[in-house]
Formats: sequence, C-alpha cells, structure tokens
Amino acid sequence: MFAFDRLRQLQSSNDTEDDDTRSRAEHTAVASVRGLQAGFVATCIMTAFRLPILRSLPPSANFWTQYVADGDPDDHPVAGLFLHLVYGMSAGAVFGGLFALQDAERSIEAEQRGIVWGSVYGMVLSAFGSQVMLKEVLDIRLENDELALFHAGHLVYGLALGAWVGSRTEGVEDPVAEYEYDDGN
Repeated sequence: MFAFDRLRQLQSSNDTEDDDTRSRAEHTAVASVRGLQAGFVATCIMTAFRLPILRSLPPSANFWTQYVADGDPDDHPVAGLFLHLVYGMSAGAVFGGLFALQDAERSIEAEQRGIVWGSVYGMVLSAFGSQVMLKEVLDIRLENDELALFHAGHLVYGLALGAWVGSRTEGVEDPVAEYEYDDGN
C-alpha cells in the first residue's frame, strides 16, 4: 500500500496547484494516476462480483496458460488474477486520462458524468474482451448465460471506475480532507 500512499501524496501536491498554471498534459497525467487507482478498486469490485457467480478465474488465466506457461488455467490462479488486475489498472489509467480530456457539459456533476461514461467504457471493454480477446486471441466461445455475466461484470467495473474517477476529479479543492480519505496518519 506504500505505492498508493505515495501516488496519493503526489496527486495531492499536484491538486493544490492553480488549475491555470497546470498544463493540459499535466492535468491528464494526474487524472491517469487517479484512473490507475480507480482501476485497482474497480477490478477488485468486478472480481468480487464475478468469482462467486461464475466460480472460475478471469479469462486472463487462460491467456497466461496459452502464451506464458503450460498447464491448465486452474494451475495459475495467482498469475491469472495478477494479470486481470494489471489489465484493469491499465484500462483505469486510460479512462482517467480520457475523462480529464473530455469537455462534456460541465453543468452535470463530475460524479454523474463518471458513472455514465464509466458504464459506456465498461461496455466497450466488454465488447472488445468478448469479440477480440476471447474469440480471436484465446479461441473461447462463451455460452449466452456466461456472456451475459461477462458483460455484467464489465458494467460493474465501469460503474465503479466512473464513480471513483468522477468523485475525485473536480469541484473539490482538497479531496483528502473533503471526503476524509486520510487514514489518520
């Protein structure tokens, strides 16, 4: 957790700068770090949603066994979960950067925009995952009920991602103090 504490410190010091002095690239970089954090949280939420329902590892375990190590996906649960976390955090960083660049209607609260765009983003990731990664890269064909749960999991990811990024994006001078994120240390 030290890395996340350090990222939070860097983000907080960057958030205190005047928005007029921060370049668009710097703003996007800070937002991408925020998205990376959100990707971690959203992936954990998605995995917690998915595991009890599907009772199987994410398809990243299949990727690991097909391209990195031999054996069965069930032989590599840690690698599969780690790879899933890396995918989710990377996608979160991309979303954070894109969300910062988005100049949508500012009369809508950032949290609301985050939820809407996060849901859309989650479904785009799901479509890419099912059509490209599963079918083309891994040669996996999900049954209709499994596909519905695959999409539902990505919707949960998108909702969590968008809510996290949106709630920490704008309108708050000091998110740590405002939302009481500080753990007291």
